[in-house]
Amino acid sequence: MDLYDQHSGKLFIISGPSGAGKGTICKGLLEDCDPDRMSLSISMTTRQPRKGEIDGESYYFATKEKFQATIEEDGFLEHAEVYGNCYGTPKAKVLEKLQQGIDVVLEIDIQGALNVKNAYPNGIFIFILPPSMAELRKRITGRGTDSREAINMRLSQTLKEISYIDKYDYVVVNGELSEAVDRVKAIVTAEHSRVSKNIYKLIDKYKEEI
Repeated sequence: MDLYDQHSGKLFIISGPSGAGKGTICKGLLEDCDPDRMSLSISMTTRQPRKGEIDGESYYFATKEKFQATIEEDGFLEHAEVYGNCYGTPKAKVLEKLQQGIDVVLEIDIQGALNVKNAYPNGIFIFILPPSMAELRKRITGRGTDSREAINMRLSQTLKEISYIDKYDYVVVNGELSEAVDRVKAIVTAEHSRVSKNIYKLIDKYKEEI
């Protein structure tokens, strides 16, 4: 199924609570897409590369000085500091792809998504929900990396994050992964079928063909 028409590229922001499966959904979405039509946004970070990570593919690795300079130049759609390392979404890279007609998928946490909404309100914001809190607990517990106290804190945080759901355009419940991916694909198709000023480019094309 072709998800696209002749419209300009669109920015799809996919976010949700930890454990909801937003990363897996993004992977499923991109697997079926032509990279010349849709790509994943690459973040800039000040942390050191891990084994197997490639600059420009995994992240854009930068010094703290370069990161700070990018902030001062208003070069990020959003940025944050996490455990002493800085992460940000380079604005120029995203806008360049959108201007080329390439859709950009941004996988990000809720706070980051809200910051992007302020910087780029034309984005399409998709909230990924787990099917239930019980299932979310099961998924987080299955990772085997968190204590019971940490898991309870995560679940409490999830309830706070869900309160921002009205800031989003769409919600997708990730019960069955394949169904969730199909729903996100349907959103992409619908957004490219939305009537906007870009439709006049297509009308002009029709006129030229008469």
